Amino acid sequence: MIYVGIDPGKLGSIAFVNGSTAWTVPTDSTHRDLWQALQDAASIAPIQFALIERVSASPQMGVVSAFSFGQSYGALEMLLACAGVSFERVTPVTWQNAMKCRTGGNKNISKARAQELFPTLKITHKNADALLIARLAANYSH
Repeated sequence: MIYVGIDPGKLGSIAFVNGSTAWTVPTDSTHRDLWQALQDAASIAPIQFALIERVSASPQMGVVSAFSFGQSYGALEMLLACAGVSFERVTPVTWQNAMKCRTGGNKNISKARAQELFPTLKITHKNADALLIARLAANYSH
């Protein structure tokens, strides 16, 4: 079974976890590439469940940035819906507490925790949160 974790935004990723195997795709890939990544994952094993980080535009964002972020977030949810993947939204505080890595804005904390859980992967600030969210999805009771 494959579990999916999504850290939305330009600097985020979609993570796929299948037992001890995991891989990621950057969310700034094209819609076609994201769809293909989901289809490729589903060809390996059934996608059981996904969690997407529940975030929103911040007051510091300009109008164009906020609109663009909203479009991207909606596209990621639509990607899951079109693929028939059951998903829920999870707040940063919830997944960070569950994964024992409250960051307080320090991305190095989640990066270090992801490296502990996925020692064979190259962990970056771009993929760490998605991997942790995917690992939580695998343990999530829904």
